[in-house]
Amino acid sequence: MAEQELVVEWRHIGRDIKNTCERCGETGRAVMDVVEQIRPILEEEGIAVRVVETVLENEAIEESNSILFNGMPLEELIEGMEVTSTPCASCACITGQEDAACRAIEYNGERYESIPPELIARAALKALGIATTVE
Repeated sequence: MAEQELVVEWRHIGRDIKNTCERCGETGRAVMDVVEQIRPILEEEGIAVRVVETVLENEAIEESNSILFNGMPLEELIEGMEVTSTPCASCACITGQEDAACRAIEYNGERYESIPPELIARAALKALGIATTVE
């Protein structure tokens, strides 16, 4: 079997995981935790896992707090997920924009300002074509 690869790209403004907005930082930590949990299982199946951290310019704030799996956005992998944005004081501090808004997602009637680990894991498996029964 040819080796497959899962590339998980986390995009955010700010210099790094410690210097990004609060919700992007929470999302970033969730990405790292999920990857650490699924990496051994996927590697047993011959699937390499790589995390790419993309630091965006402040002007690209609407792309901040997003995750791509092999180039496909999280919200395209999970049916019924909507992207929205909500005011973010943390982003306002970083960008110097008074009314900065950061990406959030809405799923199953809930709004998430940072992306929960279970949705990250589900999207990762879906990107690989592995059906999930995880709720």
